[in-house]
Amino acid sequence: MRTLQLTFENALEVSKALANEHRIHIMKLLNEGPLNVNELSERLNLPFSTTAVNVKKLEDAGLITTEIVPGRGSQKINSSKYERIIIDLDSRTSPPVDSVIIEMPIGEYVDCEVEPTCGLISEKEILGLQDDPRSFYEPEHKKAQLLWFRAGYVEYRFPNRIPYGTRCTEIEISAEICSEAPCSKMDWPSDITLWVNGVEVGTWTSPGDFGGQRGFLTPSWWETHNTQYGLLKRWKITDNGCYIDGTKLSDQVIDALKLRSKPYISIKLGVKKDALNRGGMNLFGKRFGNYEQDIIMKLHYESLA
Repeated sequence: MRTLQLTFENALEVSKALANEHRIHIMKLLNEGPLNVNELSERLNLPFSTTAVNVKKLEDAGLITTEIVPGRGSQKINSSKYERIIIDLDSRTSPPVDSVIIEMPIGEYVDCEVEPTCGLISEKEILGLQDDPRSFYEPEHKKAQLLWFRAGYVEYRFPNRIPYGTRCTEIEISAEICSEAPCSKMDWPSDITLWVNGVEVGTWTSPGDFGGQRGFLTPSWWETHNTQYGLLKRWKITDNGCYIDGTKLSDQVIDALKLRSKPYISIKLGVKKDALNRGGMNLFGKRFGNYEQDIIMKLHYESLA
């Protein structure tokens, strides 16, 4: 998928170019295939001059291309450059020097315990047998771009890259997740829990299992009545407690995680068997859903000197 990713600072011109109903429709039409101005004018039922002005604004903003194609005389053909535009509202375009960022593919779990409904799929195919927990132990599980289960967990071990002579002051875990219902169901709550180094740090209640509309990254072969996308959730553990998307979940503080105790940091996501809302979990990789990422761990630290 052709994606244009913009920082908050350089998104203004693109936002101006898209702040017009006709130009939005032009972008949609060009996403289906190249067209010249005459063809766009006819499909939009607009005067040629109006269409040409809007095409020029999109071209000036770098959203479409125009090339001269030989034919019956030469004609100008317009094409869309992007299928997806992302504006990053986080002004921190690069991590500070006192931080570490590690991304872990969702198929690289080191341990799991799952109950049906369950399954794994890669970008191209179903892996193993659906609703058979044994499939989670097949070597090909490392290819997974979407995995799901009704109850249980998957565990990952991130390398411990906290520099010697420093203290970790904050750990953030982000992942695209949602509930797990048969096929999909928008109203299907599930209590999804995060553990770090075996310590339960907080539970978030997912509102549902999202389907019916294709995720931005979800392959076309995966039918839309199935799970399509999740929500990007961020757990953050500090000296003051555990938060999810800025809302406090628990009083569990970072020192309780004993991050120095092992050469790895264990991250476990799952649904407890005694959860109030035992609605399962879907976990998305960077080739599925709406967010081009796997599981990301960010560590912030300070010098002890």
